[in-house]
Amino acid sequence: MSAININQDNFQNEVMNSDKPVLLDFWAPWCGPCRMVVPIMEEIARERADIKVGKVNVDEQPELASRFGVMSIPTLVVMKEGKIVNQALGARPKNAILSML
Repeated sequence: MSAININQDNFQNEVMNSDKPVLLDFWAPWCGPCRMVVPIMEEIARERADIKVGKVNVDEQPELASRFGVMSIPTLVVMKEGKIVNQALGARPKNAILSML
């Protein structure tokens, strides 16, 4: 499975109501470090059926970015049962992202 584009319309269903942990990537197309994280997130999405991977474009979804207090990108957030359980700022290697789960 590939990473899901998360927006205001599907946030409740895909993230808050998810029965799996959700790894969210807050990003923007103009952000260099974000572009380095995208292929890693896609790889994790393909390899791990036990989690859901979502991408939030902060330019298109400023309300969601604000709701999570995102001040710099990339910001990675892990949610379980609708609650934030882990958060990290900046680009990370795959093993560091996986260790957040």
